Amino acid sequence: MSSLQNRVVIVTGASRGIGRAVAVRFGEAGAVVVAAARGNHADAVAEKIRGEGGRSSSVSVDVTDTKQIEAMVGMAIEEYGRIDVLVNNAGIVRDQLTMRMTAADWNAVIATNLTAAFTCSRTVLRPMLKQRSGRIINVGSVVGQMGNAGQSNYAATKAGLVGFSKALAREVATRGITVNVVAPGMIDTDMTSGLAKPAREAMLAQIPLGRLGTPDDIARAVGFLASDEAAYITGHVLAVNGGMYM
Repeated sequence: MSSLQNRVVIVTGASRGIGRAVAVRFGEAGAVVVAAARGNHADAVAEKIRGEGGRSSSVSVDVTDTKQIEAMVGMAIEEYGRIDVLVNNAGIVRDQLTMRMTAADWNAVIATNLTAAFTCSRTVLRPMLKQRSGRIINVGSVVGQMGNAGQSNYAATKAGLVGFSKALAREVATRGITVNVVAPGMIDTDMTSGLAKPAREAMLAQIPLGRLGTPDDIARAVGFLASDEAAYITGHVLAVNGGMYM
C-alpha cells in the first residue's frame, strides 16, 4: 500500500459502510482522499482522516446529477492537480419482485448504481488520459453474478458494471489506466443489519467461511487494485464473498 502515498483518490458513497471503510483505508495509506456523498454526510469521514494525520476533503454530490459530478472532479483537479483513483461505490436498493416493481424504482437504481459509474468514469478519464495513468475500481456485488429474487434492478446494475468495466478496460489500457470490479458478497453493513434472524441464518448457510464479510474486507481488496502491486490487472472481477459464489 506504500505506492498509494500522495495518490489522489475519489470515493463515492463514502459516508458509511463499504465507502467509508475504503476512504479511511486510503487515508491510512497516505493517499489524498476526496470523500463524496449526498448532503454533508461525507464530512465526518474526511474529518476522521484528517484527525489521524491524513489529507482529505469532503464534497456534496448527487451522483445522478452530471453537473455535480463535473463540479466534484473539477474541485479535485483544482485543489490537488490530478486524479489517480476513482472508486465508484455509491449505490442504493429498491427491492421488490419484478412483477410488482415500479418503473420509478427500476430507474432510480439504474441511475444511481450504473449510470453514475459511467458518468463519473467518463469525467475522470480526461485527466487520467493526460497523465497516462489511473485506476478505476467499480464496486459490484455477488448478486450481479448469481442473481437474487426481489433484486432484479440491483442485480442488473451490478452485472452491468462488469460488462462496462471490461469494455472500458480495453479502451484505456494503452494509456496506463486499469479498470476493475470488486464484487462483495454479503457484507455486515446497514443494508444487511436489518435482516430478520431466519433470513440472516439462511444467508450464512450459503457462505463456506461461515460469516458475513466486513467493510474492511472490501476496502483491502479495493486498496490492492489501486496499488502498484496490481498494475498488470485490468478487466478483472475480484470476488470477495467468503466462497458464497465460486
